[in-house]
Amino acid sequence: MELPRGMKDFDGTENASIEHIRYHFKQLSSLYGFQFMDPSPIELLSTLETKSGPAIRDEIYYFKDKGDREVALRFDFTIGLTRYAASQKSMKLPAKISAFGGVFRYDEPQKGRYRYFHQWDLEIYGKATLESESEVIEFTSRLFDSLLLKNITIDINHRNLVESYINKIFNSKEPQLVADILRAVDKIAKKSKDKIIEEFKDRYDIEKLEKILEFSQIKGTITEVENSFDVSQLESWDELKELFDSLENRGVSNIRINFGIVRGLDYYSGIVFEVFDKNSTLGALAGGGRYDTLPQAFGREDIGATGVAGGVERIILTMQDQGIIPEVTQRRIAVLYINDEMQKVAHSIASLLRLANIPTDIDLAGRNIKKQMNQATNSRLAIIVGPQELEEGNVVLRDMINGTEGVISLEKLTDDPNSILNLEKP
Repeated sequence: MELPRGMKDFDGTENASIEHIRYHFKQLSSLYGFQFMDPSPIELLSTLETKSGPAIRDEIYYFKDKGDREVALRFDFTIGLTRYAASQKSMKLPAKISAFGGVFRYDEPQKGRYRYFHQWDLEIYGKATLESESEVIEFTSRLFDSLLLKNITIDINHRNLVESYINKIFNSKEPQLVADILRAVDKIAKKSKDKIIEEFKDRYDIEKLEKILEFSQIKGTITEVENSFDVSQLESWDELKELFDSLENRGVSNIRINFGIVRGLDYYSGIVFEVFDKNSTLGALAGGGRYDTLPQAFGREDIGATGVAGGVERIILTMQDQGIIPEVTQRRIAVLYINDEMQKVAHSIASLLRLANIPTDIDLAGRNIKKQMNQATNSRLAIIVGPQELEEGNVVLRDMINGTEGVISLEKLTDDPNSILNLEKP
């Protein structure tokens, strides 16, 4: 039996990592005052077509239900949350909403993303202010800090800035031209310049396109960008500078300007940003920005919107690359027994640890110690109950990361089960 292409099962280890990220996300979203909700996984197809039009059908799962209605599986949280926010006429503004769960996209499967994958998401609805963008970007930076990820950079840009430069170079404000060139810029991180030019050469002047692609390579601090390019001709440059000042005031320093960040979705209308591990080729770990036109498409001219979403599976791969172990694994204990005579004591210890809310595993099949040890590789520590140590009132404590061993008395373990988690080494 096979799954449909692009689908997968999430085993216990992967699910533990997903829950680890969910825990940190929910803790932080509560700290920042975001209300957590779970939007519907199914939307009317017309809702998902609100901004992207019928072309979105090529990228999503859609079908007719038993009532002959055209419905679709959500491909992100932003559209569903915005539909919800637009319908709440009495909702107090600014409204801060967060969500976490699975989404469906009919994309070509790639490393870190299947056709069903997990996202975390938060949105702010209300008056359009730069402090809303700062709040979302600050939250994003703090989330990656809480996951202990290193080398994280948040690249920031403004859609109006890039659009104004495209209009200047092509001497045109034709919407289709701007949309096509923005798509070309969005591809530069994934494709070579030659391949992009080959794709667009029949429609647009190659020299002008090359100039745009060279522009998209500009990145750095405010000072570095101003020293390398005449920013006076660019719209919204001052807005980017204000955002930088606001973030620095909030203590967020892992940010830089990147004129190549435009975000692929058409509904973005202002500040945009993406998050990267500087030492990885995996691609963006999160991204977001301002999308005031989307609430307007749902009939709410009076509210602006900004937000961010992160790819959970990509973040898990980054954690693995950096050797970061989820907290549930850091606290997990395996209780092993040398022989059948030690099994009863081992089960008693396992129950004691579980009563102390310590995640604990123990073999139920009476397997030998070697097979028990192989099964314990997902645990941080192993308690080994052996006849010699037990006679002396002790059990062996083994560090499953570095393999070192020591002993701990049963009396200490009984009096304070959590004490074993505070030992730097057995």
